[in-house]
Amino acid sequence: QVQLVESGGGLVQPGGSLRLSCVASGSIFVAYGMGWYRQAPGKQRELVAVISSSGRKTEYADSVKGRFTISRHNANNTVALQMNNLKPEDTAVYYCNAIRIGSDYATYWGQGTQVTVSS
Repeated sequence: QVQLVESGGGLVQPGGSLRLSCVASGSIFVAYGMGWYRQAPGKQRELVAVISSSGRKTEYADSVKGRFTISRHNANNTVALQMNNLKPEDTAVYYCNAIRIGSDYATYWGQGTQVTVSS
């Protein structure tokens, strides 16, 4: 079992920045790939960014490339999402995800944190 707790959401004006954090507990953090997903009202949950267990590989949704940066710190079981130049269309609930692939497949979600971009 992995427990994920997100923080850092809030209200920000267009062009502003926020940093989301996710703290993991309950299992071996380095065994999991980590990711951030978001879900806007009336829309399906979508991938924002993912990072490999080692931290060497990252992938981003086209809509956030160049603006968002995902990072992880295995020493303190955290994954962060730095969001710059935020746009109103970035408004959503952001969820932290942990995934372990292979024969011991498992995936876990945090409770989500609201990000609202509005003037």
